[in-house]
Amino acid sequence: MTFTRTAKDPGSSARTGFFTTAHGEVKTPVFMPVGTVGSVKGVYHRDLKEDIGAEIILGNTYHLYLRPGLDILRKAGGLHKFEAWDRPILTDSGGFQVFSLAPIRKITPEGCTFQSHIDGSRHIFTPENNVETQRIIGSDIVMALDECCPGDADERYAFRSLRLTQNWLERFFRHFCETEPLYGYEQAMFPIIQGCVYPELRKRAVDHARKLTGDSGAVGGFSIGGLAVGEPAEKMYEMLELVCPLLPEDKPRYLMGVGTPANILEGIARGVDMFDCVMPTRNGRNGMLFTWNGIMNMRNAKWEDDFSLLDPDGTSFVDRTYSRAYLHHLFVAKEMAAAMIASEHNLAFYMDLVRKSREHIEAGDFAAWKERMVKQVSSRL
Repeated sequence: MTFTRTAKDPGSSARTGFFTTAHGEVKTPVFMPVGTVGSVKGVYHRDLKEDIGAEIILGNTYHLYLRPGLDILRKAGGLHKFEAWDRPILTDSGGFQVFSLAPIRKITPEGCTFQSHIDGSRHIFTPENNVETQRIIGSDIVMALDECCPGDADERYAFRSLRLTQNWLERFFRHFCETEPLYGYEQAMFPIIQGCVYPELRKRAVDHARKLTGDSGAVGGFSIGGLAVGEPAEKMYEMLELVCPLLPEDKPRYLMGVGTPANILEGIARGVDMFDCVMPTRNGRNGMLFTWNGIMNMRNAKWEDDFSLLDPDGTSFVDRTYSRAYLHHLFVAKEMAAAMIASEHNLAFYMDLVRKSREHIEAGDFAAWKERMVKQVSSRL
């Protein structure tokens, strides 16, 4: 995996670039739709490519490990072939999902023992078998196994959590370098920078990850984890301002699981290159649309006789086709098409958001444009 920077905004730390994997090139900043179980909920791959313009999507190691399972994925020849997606895929290690399973998991130095949310069966993730699992999945970019520290953790807990994550990273990196990909193309790994909201811990995490991995070609970039998990947004931005300048200039920076349109714009301004979040599809399924003029709840009666297009400034097929009144009707009638239309619109909006961000970075006026857009896209209509 190679990364090339192409432009820098003079008024912020925002930058453009592209990275290349065996399954294609990805322009940054980029938003990556979340395809947790091998599917972006409610959206056809045709529309992801042709209408939404997704260049890379996510899969989740925890969910794919449990279902369909490693045997099926290996027989299929990996996730790309299994889900018929020929563009890049990134997989999360499952650390966040295990974090969310607090009542039914146990974390030890060896790894994390957890119960399946499907049938209650017991399993363990270790750094070593997590590498093997992501080798079988066959994603282009794999995440190191980590513990996702809660955003409100005290410093003592955060310190212990970071030490565990560092030990796991050492084992994960070693095993990744000792093993080979299974399907004839290279995979790249990203260490995950943890440390909660404590600056010294974040600095320690960056220093450890950089010293450990050095100039290894196995490392494609660096992830920033443990944000947007309960801490105030201002703390998240503070951590980004601290961490991004400490990371290599020639590697992409991935802010995991973030976030709102405003979060993404603020992250880009601080030097982040890659984002993912379930918000466009999850909120879309519940009637929330993100638009260039603000946020709309399509269940509200105010849209009942509004026959204007969903988002006059939108670029997707659904924006050019359906009215607000029609989508309101579908949500009230509980039609599954409502969730599909809203999800496609939201994903296309997020793609437009990063595309226009790239354009303004290249034009050199991103900082001023971002200030206007943060207020505009956050308003409630």
